[in-house]
Amino acid sequence: MNFLVIGLSVAFMLYMLATLSIVTRLFHPKGPNNTLVLSLASIAILIHAGLLLSQSPLNFDLPTVVSLVSLTITITVTLVALKFKANLLLPVIYCFTGLWQVVTIFLPPTEPIPLEVEKVILLSHIGFALISYSILIIATLFAFQVTYINLKLKRKNLAAVAHLPPLMQVEKQLFKILTVGTAVLLISQIIGFVFLDGFLAKENAHKTVLSLLSLTLYSIILWGHFSKGWRGHRVLVLMLSASSLLTLAYFGSRLVKEYIL
Repeated sequence: MNFLVIGLSVAFMLYMLATLSIVTRLFHPKGPNNTLVLSLASIAILIHAGLLLSQSPLNFDLPTVVSLVSLTITITVTLVALKFKANLLLPVIYCFTGLWQVVTIFLPPTEPIPLEVEKVILLSHIGFALISYSILIIATLFAFQVTYINLKLKRKNLAAVAHLPPLMQVEKQLFKILTVGTAVLLISQIIGFVFLDGFLAKENAHKTVLSLLSLTLYSIILWGHFSKGWRGHRVLVLMLSASSLLTLAYFGSRLVKEYIL
């Protein structure tokens, strides 16, 4: 068993322990032990980041990209949890990120795809794209949290939301995050259109179209909320649709090229 497998296995166990620490005490009168949860998660994050940084040069194949995105989301939401209650989001994120560590062990090897630092414009486009994707997935998770809290409040199940933040606070955070994510996605698309020659080429057309569709949907959600007062299930459905399109744009073709064809 090599160093990479050991590291991935340890990170997986720590992420799972953090998940269990939240889930098993989600409805406890005192709630989860935040010190224990964040300690376990922090060690897992350090190992996860260390494994990614140990690659020389940094590989840019599908497993690495997913790992990088999941790490970014995990770090961001963990930092949010230091100030706000995020008990509904953390187990979902930690569980997915932990399971991906195990999946990575068993995935067949693919051709390495190194990043070429000298291609500054392409690197900028990719960087903004990954950042926007991470932010918008976090916004989608917040949309789930808003829907859950709203549903429990309507059913007067106050115990289920006792250790969650107030509905209006989460909703306000959701649309702030969505605004930032949409803006970063727009910047990524503008860089692609203006500076990248192959952005509209046949082999990239599906990615471009799906990305633009998702950008349009995110923009419609923001317009609907601030102009028409949209919230609740309508926002959640549109968010899921937009995030699904963006996921297909960024990862769908790579999955087919690297593992199916």
